[in-house]
Amino acid sequence: MLSPKKPKFRKHHRGRMKGVSCRGNSISFGRYALQALEPAWITARQIEAGRRAITRYVRRGAKIWVRIFPDKPVTMRSAETRMGSGKGDPKYWVCVIKPGRILYEMSGVSETIARRAISIAAHKMPIQTQFLVSK
Repeated sequence: MLSPKKPKFRKHHRGRMKGVSCRGNSISFGRYALQALEPAWITARQIEAGRRAITRYVRRGAKIWVRIFPDKPVTMRSAETRMGSGKGDPKYWVCVIKPGRILYEMSGVSETIARRAISIAAHKMPIQTQFLVSK
């Protein structure tokens, strides 16, 4: 699964998801894309599930780009722990997604196949998404 090799800091603040994406919101590599319409944290497992769904559907025909990477650790304290005693250990990694962000891109297949593959991947995501075609 996706996770950074050597993070600068082990634990992050949660932060807020305000505004829209100002980077990574246009199709750069492929012809078809999946774009986020809502803000969310997408986990490494969800990203991998979407990638597998696309590759399984298109077989060897397509080139796929995953445009997001989980670089934010989410910490959790163990169950039945008393108050105090600090922040918990990192349990999983997430990617902060703002509206407009491109999640996946693909090329090398027909639009009907791409639309179906990206639709399957969209069902794995916890947010509303849309299918884009570059001109």
